[in-house]
Amino acid sequence: MAGEPQITTLPNGLRVIVTPVPTAQAAAVTYFVGVGSRHEEPETNGVSHFIEHMLFKGTTKRPTAPEISEAIEGTGGSLNAFTTKEMTCYWNNLPFEHVETGIEVLADMVQHSVLDPTELERERPVVQQEIRRAHDSPGAFVSELLSRATFGDQPVGWPIAGTLETVDAMTRQHFVDHMAAFYTSANSVLSIAGNVDPAQVMEVVEREFSALPQGEPAPERSARHERPEQHIQLDDRAIEQTNLALSVLGMGRRDPDRYALDVMNTALGRGMSSRLFKEVRERRGLAYSVGSGSTRYRDIGSMTVSAGVTRENQEEALRVIVAELHDLAERPMPDEELNRTKDYAAGSFRLSLETPMSFAQRWGAQLLHDGELEPADVTVERLQAVTAEDVQRVAQRLFGEPRFSLAVVGPSASKDRLDAILHDIA
Repeated sequence: MAGEPQITTLPNGLRVIVTPVPTAQAAAVTYFVGVGSRHEEPETNGVSHFIEHMLFKGTTKRPTAPEISEAIEGTGGSLNAFTTKEMTCYWNNLPFEHVETGIEVLADMVQHSVLDPTELERERPVVQQEIRRAHDSPGAFVSELLSRATFGDQPVGWPIAGTLETVDAMTRQHFVDHMAAFYTSANSVLSIAGNVDPAQVMEVVEREFSALPQGEPAPERSARHERPEQHIQLDDRAIEQTNLALSVLGMGRRDPDRYALDVMNTALGRGMSSRLFKEVRERRGLAYSVGSGSTRYRDIGSMTVSAGVTRENQEEALRVIVAELHDLAERPMPDEELNRTKDYAAGSFRLSLETPMSFAQRWGAQLLHDGELEPADVTVERLQAVTAEDVQRVAQRLFGEPRFSLAVVGPSASKDRLDAILHDIA
């Protein structure tokens, strides 16, 4: 059972959350920076992700990558990081008695990385290989194409890792300038959870992070809420499966309809009880994999359905998916399905909060993005309060006017043919 998260703000403005989990054997240390690909310029697209790589390559105290990893793995722990469109997160997870090591290593990486030019040149092709790997994976690349088809040529639509060309052109000075602008206490949150004593943890945090420059929060860039002209993106490859992903522009992170959206998305495409699974896979045998998801950024979002089908089933599968979306908008959800769906959404949310890392990640991201925490019980209450009218209203808001975007990787029908299906004129 986790205790209440305790929020402290250091004199330099760094917000720190400590969540005691007395029954845990682990401590999770996570550092969130409010910067991602939507904060970049066209010529530096991918710099946030490249920096994420470089911070593992050596500090003034630990000059080599093995010295950083061995400091954590030597305790039995693990370390990694990830970059999104709006944030970068560095984390380690280790036995609770070594939490001080976890804090100290993260502080060292964030504040004292040397960004060695030799390491930069060594890592550049590694990042480019990551981009190539994503391109060669149809399931991954269809998501990148869908981002283009949904958001178009604006920062929120750009690839997180950048392109081969932008990565090739980056210099050490780009990294230095980017970190000076964004890696500041005002733009960061440190979130720690596990079998730890908050007072002792804060002593270590104050020692290790007090010199972090204050800076300013990341500047906000408003997204354009319009479907791009090129809203169908095709990558016709001679492969066995057609990977398709359909989306509509959705809602921002704090939209009042977000709970109804979560319930609607659960009914549509989460799990084997969902409408898409039963209709597309079980009843019609059109796909092995089919599901839906929603993404919410600060001021914009998307609702997505993805499936892997054969070329001969592509058009039928797309028609069935579009029909299911329209059905949600046209008819209220039956009580039995609604109650079952809300229980699934609330229950799976509770089950996602079982480890110190899950608490550290949830609270850190929430405080960074929203400036406040929403207790788990409040989230469950709001999910359970969703009505059939709420779900239908959200479905009408998203699907009432067919404004779909589509990405396909694999053998495909023509853009005109697919567009006709999307807009019910086929």
